[in-house]
Amino acid sequence: MMNAPAGEVRRTWSLALLRLSIWLGLWAIAGFVIGQIAWALLAGLSIYTAGHLLFVYQLHRWLAKPRIEPREGLGVWQEIYTELYRLKQRNRRRKRRLKNIVSEFQASTAALPDGAVVIDGRGRIVWFNQAAAVILALRAGQDNGQRIVNLIRHPRFGEFMVSAALDGTMGELEIPSPANEANTALLRIVPYGDGQRLLIARDVSDQKRLESTRRDFVANASHELRTPLTVLRGYLEIMNEDAGESGALAAWQRPLHEMSAQSQRMGRIIDSLLRLARLEAEGMHQRQEAIDVAAMIRQVVDGLKRHEAQDHTFELELQPGLNLYGRANELESVIANLAANAARYSPANTTIRICWQKDAGGALLSVADNGPGIAAEHIPRLTERFYRVDSGRKATDGGTGLGLAIVKHSLEHHESELIINSEPGTGSTFSARFPHSRLVVVDAA
Repeated sequence: MMNAPAGEVRRTWSLALLRLSIWLGLWAIAGFVIGQIAWALLAGLSIYTAGHLLFVYQLHRWLAKPRIEPREGLGVWQEIYTELYRLKQRNRRRKRRLKNIVSEFQASTAALPDGAVVIDGRGRIVWFNQAAAVILALRAGQDNGQRIVNLIRHPRFGEFMVSAALDGTMGELEIPSPANEANTALLRIVPYGDGQRLLIARDVSDQKRLESTRRDFVANASHELRTPLTVLRGYLEIMNEDAGESGALAAWQRPLHEMSAQSQRMGRIIDSLLRLARLEAEGMHQRQEAIDVAAMIRQVVDGLKRHEAQDHTFELELQPGLNLYGRANELESVIANLAANAARYSPANTTIRICWQKDAGGALLSVADNGPGIAAEHIPRLTERFYRVDSGRKATDGGTGLGLAIVKHSLEHHESELIINSEPGTGSTFSARFPHSRLVVVDAA
C-alpha cells in the first residue's frame, strides 16, 4: 500500500471496515439470541484483535529474519505484506548497485599513484588506498577507525587538520613521509559531505630533489661567475679612465660605458640570484625579532628619494607602534623591492602611496602606484624569475627580473603572500597581509 494508488488504498480499507462491521454484526446477533449482546461484542472484538496481533507478530518475525518467506495475510494485511516485500526487493537491488559503485570507486582509487584517505567528521579513518598505505605507513585492517592524528604525528599535521576543519577549505602541507623521513609527502585536505574530508597524499621527493639540484646549480654558477665578473669590471674601470676625450681609447668611450653598465647589471643579477638561493635554502626557522616596520619604511623611502625616486612623491600612512615579528633583512628587501618597482614603473612627478595599518585580518602592508597597470593574464606570473610584462622592455631599466621572486619567498617566511591588484591604465597595488600571531603592538608614546 506504500506505493499503491489512493483509490486502491481507500477500497482496501473500505473492505476492511465492511468485514469488521459484518463480524461485529454476527456477534451482536449471537449475543441477542443468548441475551448477552455486550459480552458477545466484547468477545468478537477480542478475537478480532487477537487475529491482528498474530499478523503483527508474523510481520515482526519476518522483518527480523528477512530470509523467512512472508506469510499469507488476510485483507489489509495481505496488502501490507505485499508492499513491504516489494520495498525490500527494491532496497536489495539498490544496495547491490551501491555496493558495485563502491567497489568500482575503490578499484579506481587503488590504481591512483596518489594516496587517498577518507576521514569522517571525528577525524577517524574510514578507508584508504594502497598508495596511502605506502606513503603514510598505514596498515590495512588495523588503522581503519583510528584517528588520523594519532598515526601521523608530525607537529604541524595536527594544526593542519584543525585549520582545515575550521575553515572548510582546501589546504596543503609538506611533511617528511611517515614511512621514510628521507622522502617528502605533500598532503592536501578536501572537505566534502557532512563533515567528511578526503586526505590526498603525494610523494614529491623527486621533485624536491630536482628543486634542490636546481638551487645548488644556480648558487654555484653565481658564485663561479662572481670572480671573472669582478676582474672584467676592474679592467673596464681602468679602460673607462683611459677613454677620456684625449685618452688613447677615446673612440671606445661609448661602447666601454655600455659594457660597464651591463657588467654592473650582471653583478646585481648575480647578487639577487644568490639572495634568492639563500632564501630558498634557509626556510622559515631562522632567528627572528620584533621589527619597527614604520621606521623601516621611512628609512627605505629616504634612500629611494636620494637615488632612484628623486622625481616621485611618497605618501605614507603608517600606524605607529605596530611592529612585526620576523627577519629584518627579508622584510627590508620586501619593502625596498615593492617601493623601487613602484618608482621604476610610474611616471615622474607622480605619487606613490605606502600604507602599514592594522586591520581585522592582521596587519596590511601595501604599495600603490600610478603606473600603466598590468593586464590580468600577466599577474599570476609576475613572481616568476625574469618574467617581464613587456617582453620588449629594455634590460637597462634597472630591474633584474628577480625582485618579486625575492618578495614572494620573503613573505612566505612570514606566513604571508603577495597580493596584486591592477588594471591597465589605473595603476597597481602590491600588498601583503601578516597574521595576528606575528604582530607586536607597543605603546607609541
